[in-house]
Amino acid sequence: MNASWFLKFSNALAQIAGHASTFMVAVALVVVWGISGPFFHFSDTWQLVINTSTTIVTFLMVFLIQNTQNRDTAAMQIKLDELIRAIDQAHNALLDLEELDEKELTVFRKRYEKLAQEARDDFRSASSDIDMPSFGRDGDRPNEAKH
Repeated sequence: MNASWFLKFSNALAQIAGHASTFMVAVALVVVWGISGPFFHFSDTWQLVINTSTTIVTFLMVFLIQNTQNRDTAAMQIKLDELIRAIDQAHNALLDLEELDEKELTVFRKRYEKLAQEARDDFRSASSDIDMPSFGRDGDRPNEAKH
């Protein structure tokens, strides 16, 4: 695959930015900046250095993160669409839902919220002889059903 220069650059930069060592370098720079304060008498220029640096890095990272997120989301949507397409019982109307407007999504959401509620009601009313987790008194933690 012939990737664009930006794709290669953004992938490499995202990998570098995501390392723990990059975080440690950033922490070290902030510590060095903080320690250098007395040498520069905590001047406006001294403060401007960190403010400008962090603003520029943040500004550029927003675009890098958005680019990475867009690609990851698109790839995930394609994978989900393929799973929906491949499963016989799945509704193909769910393919490419991200392209619908909010009103159309609400119709789908309400239908699936209703199905989820029905499934939870069925789950709660299941007898204890069914091999499925049951809810404890706190309602939060699943416990194994006792036989």
